[in-house]
Amino acid sequence: MKRRDFITLLGGAAAGWPLAARAQQAGKLPKIGFLGAATPSAWRQWVAAFVQRLRELGWIEGRTVTIEYRWAEGRSDRFAEIASEFVRLNVDVIVTSGGALLAAKRATSLIPIIFALATDPVGSGFVASLARPGGNITGLSNQLTDLAGKRLELLREVIPNLRQLGIIANVGYPGAVVEMGEVQAAARTIGLEITTLEIRRADDIAPALEGLQARVQALFVVADPLTNTNQVRINTLAAGARLPTMSGFREYVETGGLMSYGPNFLDLWRRTADFADKILRGARPADIPVEQPTKFELVINLRTAKSIGLGISPILLARADEVIE
Repeated sequence: MKRRDFITLLGGAAAGWPLAARAQQAGKLPKIGFLGAATPSAWRQWVAAFVQRLRELGWIEGRTVTIEYRWAEGRSDRFAEIASEFVRLNVDVIVTSGGALLAAKRATSLIPIIFALATDPVGSGFVASLARPGGNITGLSNQLTDLAGKRLELLREVIPNLRQLGIIANVGYPGAVVEMGEVQAAARTIGLEITTLEIRRADDIAPALEGLQARVQALFVVADPLTNTNQVRINTLAAGARLPTMSGFREYVETGGLMSYGPNFLDLWRRTADFADKILRGARPADIPVEQPTKFELVINLRTAKSIGLGISPILLARADEVIE
């Protein structure tokens, strides 16, 4: 082969190398922008699952990949600021959750974006379809709204005479509004009276829950970055009012809530690392189908049940994936 032909061939091959390989050849590590909607402590387990799976795939933080962490701490007004910073940093991929996804989408149509948790990615306009996302966004749907009815069924097993339900939700967060609507619809179907507690900031939580015990028999917590960040406060106030709580996130139960039923979020975050691996190796988000949860779990905090004077049937405890005692 002539030297000129060889150089031409080599140049063409380099153009087709995966993004990460070309970055490393240029003397820099590929860079992930990690936009955390809540706080490092609230997302500690999720981040650990994501980073561990990256390591298993060969992406070792500080050695083969750089991760820039930024935390919005439950404040949706920070999403756009952080997303714009990632664009200025020229990260190779942005990893986030549904709460910050809109801000990331508005910030860039070029940098690949992966969502680990999104309530309705098609209906929200983030992807064209689950099978063919199109554009620069892909990830995992959490199906939280689809499970609203199932959570209410589980609450009624604990409280057979349940008639009055409180729902606390951050109405400034689109995904929470969607889930709240599903819970309200499911509650009306089974004849429950609903008291909706609409919040927008942390300072709204205590006033919203004040005097709630006289009006409802249980509290449904719609998860979002704001309620995630303040889950201990919510659980403490609910326990003080002797109110059973239900959520879609097991983390609420680990911090004192009564019950949760939903996807295994550690599994979703591990699978998010698989998406990052594919993109860093050259795949296009448009060609990577959006995935859905495959593992669901029921978690019950028996210690909380005892503290609020609530009995849990042995049959339900046997069905739980985890019982905290």
